[in-house]
Amino acid sequence: MAQVETSMSGVAGRYAVALFELASENGQADAVSADLERFAALVEASDDLKRLVRSPVFTPQEQEAGVGAILDRMGIAGIAGNFIRLVAQKRRLFALPAMTRAYEALLADRKGIVPAEVTVAEPMPEAMMGDLKSALRRAEGKEVTLSVKVNPDIIGGMVVKLGHRMIDASLKTKLNALRVAMREVR
Repeated sequence: MAQVETSMSGVAGRYAVALFELASENGQADAVSADLERFAALVEASDDLKRLVRSPVFTPQEQEAGVGAILDRMGIAGIAGNFIRLVAQKRRLFALPAMTRAYEALLADRKGIVPAEVTVAEPMPEAMMGDLKSALRRAEGKEVTLSVKVNPDIIGGMVVKLGHRMIDASLKTKLNALRVAMREVR
């Protein structure tokens, strides 16, 4: 966990570490993660809730009351509910998505899971994703969670971010390298 903690700085990292330690001490790290993910999904799906969370126009009391009503309706209580309410009281709701990501990184690190982000030019077939995940698992020697993004700008190939490393095997990068090499030949 030391490697993850050292890369976390700022408000989001401090809050996430404190929440993770509290949840771990109480044996609720996974339950808190699930509650944070449910709340984050609701925020992403609602423009009104996004406005409540991100806008400085609302007072801390208004944010706390609004978020509290939503948490009660969703059944999010305990450590996660108290944490989100505290974040609202401290006027830090805008940083909740970063706090959630930092918390998830701490949880994954504790479980020995390495996040991998793959960017491809077009959607990958399931079989290819399975093969890629197996190859990354063998290369890393740990379990790997795979998130795939589609970006047609890379033309072909893929860009893989595995932990703190990045492997760029995109056609766009190769063409740019070829263009630079051709300029040097002149």
